[in-house]
Amino acid sequence: MKNEGFTITNDLYATQFQRFLNLCIDLMFIYIIVLSLGTTIILVALSANNFALTNWVENMAILEVSFYSAIVAFLYYYFTEVYFSRTIAKLITHTIVVNADGSKPSGKRFFIRTCCRFIPFEAFTYFGEIPRGWHDSFSETYVVKKRKLNKMKKDLNTLTNAVEA
Repeated sequence: MKNEGFTITNDLYATQFQRFLNLCIDLMFIYIIVLSLGTTIILVALSANNFALTNWVENMAILEVSFYSAIVAFLYYYFTEVYFSRTIAKLITHTIVVNADGSKPSGKRFFIRTCCRFIPFEAFTYFGEIPRGWHDSFSETYVVKKRKLNKMKKDLNTLTNAVEA
């Protein structure tokens, strides 16, 4: 749904601290998911007496662990943002991903956003004057304070309804 006349302003942007906290919390959850998947695979393999699979998981090379972690990270970011417009960290910090008009981005924009996260050192690109990273810029999305966004949208709707009446 397009919001006629509404535009994201600088005061709605999530702060650098919120962005950093989002990164740390999301990485923690990704780490927990990776460990949980590894543990689950080992437990299922042990219950099926598949010791080869257990040994493989326990002795994975750093490159293999990195590859599987990247897959988990991609799925985590993509699916949480497509379905909720926010990751678990954004839920905790009361931030949300939106388009310039405050609407929910498309799946394509979330896909671009998620792919851009894998650019080396991209996680530090939001430390500029305006806290927008490459994954925001390339996907044309914004991470904003959810409560402030909702208040501004409500105020705009109230004003629009008063003018139309």
